[in-house]
Amino acid sequence: MYALVDCNNFYASCERVFNPSLRNVPICILSNNDGCVISRSDEAKKLGIPMGVPAFQVDKLFKNHQVKIFSANFILYGDLSHRVMNIVKRYSSQVEIYSIDEAFLNLKGLKNINLEEHCLSMRNYIFKGVGIPVSIGIAPTQTLAKAANLIAKKYSVQTKSVYLMDTPEKIEKALKWLNIEDIWGIGRRLNKRFSTMGIRKAWDLVNMPDTFIRKEMGIIGIRMINELKGIPQLELSPPSKKKTIATTRTFDIMTEDLAPLKERVTTFAVKCSERLRKQQSCCNYITVFLHTNFFRGDHTQYHPSYTITLPNPHNSAIELSKYAQKALDAIYKKGYLYKKAGVIVSGLIPEQTRQISLFDEDNYMKHAPLMETIDKINKKLHCDKIKLASQDIKRTWKMKQNLLSQHYSTNINQIIRVKI
Repeated sequence: MYALVDCNNFYASCERVFNPSLRNVPICILSNNDGCVISRSDEAKKLGIPMGVPAFQVDKLFKNHQVKIFSANFILYGDLSHRVMNIVKRYSSQVEIYSIDEAFLNLKGLKNINLEEHCLSMRNYIFKGVGIPVSIGIAPTQTLAKAANLIAKKYSVQTKSVYLMDTPEKIEKALKWLNIEDIWGIGRRLNKRFSTMGIRKAWDLVNMPDTFIRKEMGIIGIRMINELKGIPQLELSPPSKKKTIATTRTFDIMTEDLAPLKERVTTFAVKCSERLRKQQSCCNYITVFLHTNFFRGDHTQYHPSYTITLPNPHNSAIELSKYAQKALDAIYKKGYLYKKAGVIVSGLIPEQTRQISLFDEDNYMKHAPLMETIDKINKKLHCDKIKLASQDIKRTWKMKQNLLSQHYSTNINQIIRVKI
C-alpha cells in the first residue's frame, strides 16, 4: 500500500501558521515580483479567482472581497515544508518527497497496523507540530493514492481528510467518480482528445481495450491503466540529480539596455555553476533567453533564445558566464523592453566522467580549486561575498515583494513575539 500526503493550499496555510487572524478569510499568494496568483485558499477559490491570473487583472475582486494578498515567502515555505517532511519520515522508512508540499510513503512493511489510524495519527501530528493541514490518500498504487487523496480533500468532513482505498469496490466507486482530467499523468491534450470520444471518467478509460490504450498513450498508458486497476507499476524513487538546471528572474522594471542584462545573465550563470558543483555535475550546453512583457499588448514582443555547446563539459562560473554573455550578444536587439531573462544548463554529466576535446584547451583543473574556495567562503558567510568582476559587487538581487510576510521561523530578528 502507498500513501500520498498533500498539504492543503500549502502557501496560504503557511501564512496562517503565524497569523491566526487569516483563518477563514480569502488568501492569495503572488509569484516573483508580485506578478501572478500561484496559491489560493479555499475561500479565494470560491470567489472564482483562477490560478495563474495576473494580479492586476483581479485587483477589483481583491478589493471588493477584502482578499488578503501576500508576496511569495519561499524561505518560510521551504522551512515549514522541511518540518512537515521530517514528521512524515517518522511514519515510514521509505518516503519520496514529490514536491514542496507532497510526499509518497511506501506502507508495505507495516504489518498488523491499521493504516487509516496510522495516517490519521500522522495528520494530527503534522497539524499539532507545524500547524499545516494535510490530506492523505491510501491505496495499492501511487496513481490510486493520488485519487484517494482527492477524495480525502473533497470530502474532508466525512473522511477526516484521510481516505483508505483498500477494496475492489472502493476502487471501482472512485474510478466512476474521478474525472479524466484529474488522473495523474493525463495532460490537457489527452483530456481534450478523450473527452471528444466520450471518455470522461477514469472508469471509462480503464474499460477501453489495450489496443486503444497502446495506440493513444503507448507503454506509459498501459502502466497507468494497470495502476488504476490496483496493479503497482511505479516504485518510490530515491532523490536524483537534476538533468537540467535553470536560473530565471522577472525584472522589477523593464529595460532595453544591454549592460544590466549582461550583469544579470552573468549572475544567473554563476548561480547555475554553484548548483552544478553542489551536485558534482558538469554541463555540455548553456542556453540564454530573453522575454519582453507579454501582458503589454501595446509593446512589440520578442522572445529569443540561444544555445551554445561548450568545447568541454564545465561547472566553472568563469567559463559559464563567458559563454552566457556570448549567447546574450547573439540574441540581444536594441529597441525592445525586456522583462525577464534566464540561463539554462543542460546535458549534465558527473564530474568524474567528463570527456575533454583533443583540440580545445581545458582549464577545468585550473578553475576547480578557485571555485571550491569561493563556494566555501560564500557558504560560511551565508551570502555571495565573492563575485566575478563582471557582476555588480554592490548589487544584490531583490525581487519586488511589497507584501512579504516575516521569516518567522528562520530569522531571529523576525520571530513571533508573544505578549503575556
